[in-house]
Amino acid sequence: MSSLAIRVEKLGKQYRIGTLASQRYQTLRDTLTSVFDRTRRGANGTIWALKDISFEVEQGQVLGIVGRNGAGKSTLLKILSRVTDPTEGYGEIRGRVGSLLEVGTGFHPELTGRENIYLNGAILGMRRSEIQRKFDEIVAFSEVGPFIDTPVKRYSSGMYLRLAFAVAAHLEPEILVVDEVLAVGDAEFQRKCLGKMSDVAQQGRTVLFVSHNMSAILRLTQETLVIEKGRLKMRAPTPQAVDYYLSQGFSQEGQRIWEEDEVPPEAAPFKPIAVRLKDAQGRVSNAVRSTEPFTIEVEYALSSPVTGLRVGLYLMSTRGEFIFTSFDTDDPSRYERYPVRPAGRYVSRCTIPADWLNEGRYAVGINASSFRVRRYFHDEQTLNFTVDATGAPGMQWAEPRLGPLRPRLDWQIEVMD
Repeated sequence: MSSLAIRVEKLGKQYRIGTLASQRYQTLRDTLTSVFDRTRRGANGTIWALKDISFEVEQGQVLGIVGRNGAGKSTLLKILSRVTDPTEGYGEIRGRVGSLLEVGTGFHPELTGRENIYLNGAILGMRRSEIQRKFDEIVAFSEVGPFIDTPVKRYSSGMYLRLAFAVAAHLEPEILVVDEVLAVGDAEFQRKCLGKMSDVAQQGRTVLFVSHNMSAILRLTQETLVIEKGRLKMRAPTPQAVDYYLSQGFSQEGQRIWEEDEVPPEAAPFKPIAVRLKDAQGRVSNAVRSTEPFTIEVEYALSSPVTGLRVGLYLMSTRGEFIFTSFDTDDPSRYERYPVRPAGRYVSRCTIPADWLNEGRYAVGINASSFRVRRYFHDEQTLNFTVDATGAPGMQWAEPRLGPLRPRLDWQIEVMD
């Protein structure tokens, strides 16, 4: 018997783009004209989200998948989960598949949490006795016990996520497919989910894991696929794949400028234009001095007014460990000054003080959201830069300083008789 859990051969997915979907009513003449125009336009009216993807996954293997926003990662998982059909090629799946592609995938909003657990189990092909055996464990993990008989349409997004992940991870499908959903939960729940996924992997089940969190990818997977613009760029041991992805995905010039086709439609009305790192002299650079302040600026446009918008950045190590998060309306007075941002073009700037960061490589990610309302845009792999520690505290000793921070602190030495 073959030991393969998944086999993908020359898989491709094509989508039609254009304005036809926005037209509500058409006359017969309009319809015939549109068909003629589409025929004449041909390939100009389509886009390949995936093209010529081939790979195999052994039973019990945990495979990571990384790539920039819009690379085609989620499309690949939707095809493997039978949510959508491929345009070309095929994929063989051997075993029951449990999918967590987005918050509450497969949940019926009118049903209670209890009913949705049984519904999802039945969709996965589980017997009722199997679901009952796992039911208490699922509820305990999700921490929504007091609301288990409440329709899930009344759940918060966090409660939705907890229950959805608990069902997908506990109903023991042979293959678990997980997209980037852990970013929605709080830090404690993220740790809990990662621990559960580690347990699932150790039980010998096959896992496909998409994430922008390089620490999670390194922790959970042995091999990783790197997808760029719908094509499989690399398959390698995870440390090698992550290093390649980080080196290729980041700007090496101190700035990141988005092309039109790199901005997902769901980001509207927010449109990222550029992120730039500027040294103490105001020059765009990918290297700064630890002893001097530097600036990170986010340039963006709004096609319509946005209420409660906050634009922020993440500072990370190049392996994905978070150092800090900061938003342009963290200050209460600035938050009150910008309750609504009208349509227009903006730049949000953040100054990192001198004598703060240690030497090494760092990464910047950005986020644009309205708190607990909507996340417009999120990119943890925006650009990276180098910090030179020449002249920083302690440089008289030729030894590395541990940690990402190297602050110039005010020490006093008191002689006691």
